Amino acid sequence: MKLVCQALGIARSNVHQRARRAPEWVDGRRAARRDPQADLELVAAIHAEIVELPTYGYRRVGALVNRTRERVGQGAVNHKRLYRVMDEHQLLLPKSPRRAQRSRVHEGKVAVERPNRRWCSDGFEIACDNGQIVTGAFTKDCCDREIIAWRAWSGRGLPGEPIREMLIEAVEARFGSVEAKPAVLELEFLADNGGAYRSHETHAIARGLGLKPVHTAVYSPQSNGMAESFVNTLRRDYIGQMDLSSAEAVLAQLPAAFEHFNEIHPHSALKYKSPRMYRRELARQALENDTN
Repeated sequence: MKLVCQALGIARSNVHQRARRAPEWVDGRRAARRDPQADLELVAAIHAEIVELPTYGYRRVGALVNRTRERVGQGAVNHKRLYRVMDEHQLLLPKSPRRAQRSRVHEGKVAVERPNRRWCSDGFEIACDNGQIVTGAFTKDCCDREIIAWRAWSGRGLPGEPIREMLIEAVEARFGSVEAKPAVLELEFLADNGGAYRSHETHAIARGLGLKPVHTAVYSPQSNGMAESFVNTLRRDYIGQMDLSSAEAVLAQLPAAFEHFNEIHPHSALKYKSPRMYRRELARQALENDTN
């Protein structure tokens, strides 16, 4: 038996155990009790979540389903069961193609452990069906991933004035007012080398707000990977589902997209909490630490 097991690459103990099993033996792991009605109810819950979010994979769908179940006092659904049910009902997304590897390796870390230690920013363009272009920019916290402030307008090009207005709004959103910002806080503002971010006026405004302008290396967009990642998310999960008939239609839909991302969108780096859910969790933990 030893030689046979070695040739087949299996353990002798496993063969010995199989030979001693009774004929009526059933593997409890493979024959787990399944409730077809409960699976159908789960399918209905999944459909309710993905009807407007068809680009969400099973992990994000599971996060949304479990949030709803928690609100009504039900237990969470295991992600393995969710995967099985979605697979059986052809609800899984096709696997994404492997991305081409960049020749320039980036080993730095953009994320930070606490909010308001580093913000990142980038611009984006949306092509409309009628030929118009919507251009926008955003400021994102590199810890909690919240889009703190953003700007969008009809037309091509990224001027400096909207960027500077966005910085002022971001500081006011996080600290209540420019004057209320802690003077000792070292807050980096990470952006690429575009003229709107590199201009003397933008640097002056940033430093006046107590921000430290930081720029990525030339021809190294991965140095601002967190902002680049949000642009991809915006295109995949939101712009791809929008009415792109005109710039006016797109601009009318963008506020809801940014609000959904901040309040609802499950983020893998935040244990599938949304940015604002994560911020509230951090605030609760800080309060508990102060109390203790």
